[in-house]
Amino acid sequence: MIGNKTVVYTSGTFDMLHINHLKMIEYARALGDILIVGVNTDELVSTYKSTPIIPFEERIGLMKAIKGPDIVIPQKSLDHTDKVKKLNFDIFVVGDDWVGKYDYLKELGVEVVYFPYGDGISSSSLKKRIYNNYKKLQHKANNHIGLEVDVREKK
Repeated sequence: MIGNKTVVYTSGTFDMLHINHLKMIEYARALGDILIVGVNTDELVSTYKSTPIIPFEERIGLMKAIKGPDIVIPQKSLDHTDKVKKLNFDIFVVGDDWVGKYDYLKELGVEVVYFPYGDGISSSSLKKRIYNNYKKLQHKANNHIGLEVDVREKK
């Protein structure tokens, strides 16, 4: 808490920004007075999954441009112990694909909320859809009638 204001912290990769990212940020915004959003650096992301499609500087720029966050910062670690002390946040919001990972924050007096994404879009599903569509187009292009075949009527 800063003054009498409740501080909420949320973080993520925010690769290929989509509606579930915006829903989580909107939810986090509604929980307090100040919303801080941490954007995972490319180096951090590469320690637990594939490198993001969108470079860090663009992802953090998108977060700064949207309505909701009061402060947007780089996030270089998944350990939030130091951030609790430095940023004085009261509530931490993260997607429910991380359930249990941040329960240690409760011992530091932080309320941890695992936001339910539910069914729907994710950056991983978007990447998979793009890749599958690319493979279909590639297959179609590789299996069309070759240019060496003349299909015009003979006179």
